[in-house]
Amino acid sequence: MTAQIRQLLIPRRANEALDTPLSEAAESAMIAAASQKVAELLEILQIDHLNDHNTRDTPDRVGRMFVQELLRGRFTPPPKITEFENVHGCEQLIVTGPIEVRSLCAHHLMPIVGEAFIAIHPSASGKIIGLSKYDRIVEHFAARFQIQEELVSQIAAFIMEQTAPQGVAVRVSAVHMCKTHRGVRASRASRMVNTAWLGSLNDDPSLKQEFLQECRLLDHRAP
Repeated sequence: MTAQIRQLLIPRRANEALDTPLSEAAESAMIAAASQKVAELLEILQIDHLNDHNTRDTPDRVGRMFVQELLRGRFTPPPKITEFENVHGCEQLIVTGPIEVRSLCAHHLMPIVGEAFIAIHPSASGKIIGLSKYDRIVEHFAARFQIQEELVSQIAAFIMEQTAPQGVAVRVSAVHMCKTHRGVRASRASRMVNTAWLGSLNDDPSLKQEFLQECRLLDHRAP
């Protein structure tokens, strides 16, 4: 194990980012070390990854996938925020969604797939961020081992800290394959829904109701 990898092996929560983004060299070292461990796992499971044409390169593929894709949100900086002047002093609720959510359950490393809806109650004297940035933010925080309860809170806190609106709400509705593909093997229609409320969206019942109504209208599954 290289010195670079040893320096990275500081215990952190699964859905927390590293103190600094991975350098190119550190990323390569991490991929190599992860690939080696995947190879060891396959050997424990009595899978011949050296001679089987189906799994010959699987350790390398999986190591790269985890570092560069599935856990990318832990190893890269958050997305840059494009801000626009709130020239008309808009204070009306802005709601966007559904935004695709693709993550991995921290308990069983199984996929979480669903949709996010975000509400922003802008400040008249503040700024408004580009609409596509909300998708980028969701993607960033979902790309790590997560539990849904904490995912919504991380997204909401980041938006609140970066843009200082009057309020934020983040709602996620998702299917957890740790429930549908193992254990109880629930129906794939079985979903989990939860919401983080901050600022005025936590304090004002009428804003809460407006957000929930907009979610129903935006939800492509709604009748």
